[in-house]
Amino acid sequence: MDLDIVFLGTSASVPTASRAPAALLVRRGGERLLFDCAEGTQRQLMRSTVGLPDLEHVFVTHFHADHYLGLPGMLKTFSLRQRELPLTLYGPPGLRDLYASLGRLVGRLSYPVEVEELRAGDALGRDGYRILCFPVDHGVSALGYAIVEDARPGRFDVATADALGVPPGRERGALQRGESLTLPDGRVLGPEAVLGEPRPGRRIVISGDTAPVETVRVLAEGADVLIHEATFSEEERERAEDTLHSTALQAAEVARDAGVRLLALTHVSPRYFGAELAREAREAFPATVVPRDFDVIEVPFAERGEPQLVKAGARPERVPRPSDLPDTAA
Repeated sequence: MDLDIVFLGTSASVPTASRAPAALLVRRGGERLLFDCAEGTQRQLMRSTVGLPDLEHVFVTHFHADHYLGLPGMLKTFSLRQRELPLTLYGPPGLRDLYASLGRLVGRLSYPVEVEELRAGDALGRDGYRILCFPVDHGVSALGYAIVEDARPGRFDVATADALGVPPGRERGALQRGESLTLPDGRVLGPEAVLGEPRPGRRIVISGDTAPVETVRVLAEGADVLIHEATFSEEERERAEDTLHSTALQAAEVARDAGVRLLALTHVSPRYFGAELAREAREAFPATVVPRDFDVIEVPFAERGEPQLVKAGARPERVPRPSDLPDTAA
């Protein structure tokens, strides 16, 4: 099953000409999970190859304006499109009060909105994966999120199945699904007879805004991708400490200690271009990238390769404007 991350907004606090504020989309198979919804998020979606899907789940990390100001416009747009599909908003305690305030802006909607307040330690069960909620350190009610896939069955050993006399077809399929099988001669085989060790699923960890904190390191242990804020460089470490943010080096140290496969730095202050933060972080953790808006990180299973940054992977090819076309008039 395909799994990737679309970076829709990678700026801290305010938009710039090249970066929108916080928003990212996780795509797993046909599912679309939006994490944070800053100002302009629906337009970022419409400018991307994703478009504006009928999202069913939106997760907010905390209630600073640069992480939720895009919600009213997106909620209203869904209603103007005569949406009927329910939408669930998730976030830390205080989300119901926030939604009540936003409701006065958007008015009546054509679809039901459910609001679910989450707390550190909560886990949301999904088909084939869980979303874990963990505390971070940002001075307000705030959560990080970890998307953790279930373990997968081990590889099917064809040679062993042949030797045991397991006929091809549905019998082998039953073993591969974890079911026991009775052979015609009366022998009972469990799936462990032909399957290798279970293979781990993938793990994506999203820190949200936070100072360096042990819970991120623990939840990111062995993660495929850690998406960690890096609002400042080390030169502004005191500023980072005052505002409960992280420097690029601090985020890299978390990634190194957790043994992640790839670190993606985001929430970049407008004072930086990004390359300088990447250089700083790579001193501690070489497998670091600083995505720009519309970049994509593809997350394959470990046996199929490393996570890869695809630059402009969600940016559509530019459509020429009439003024760009050659003048063919006689």
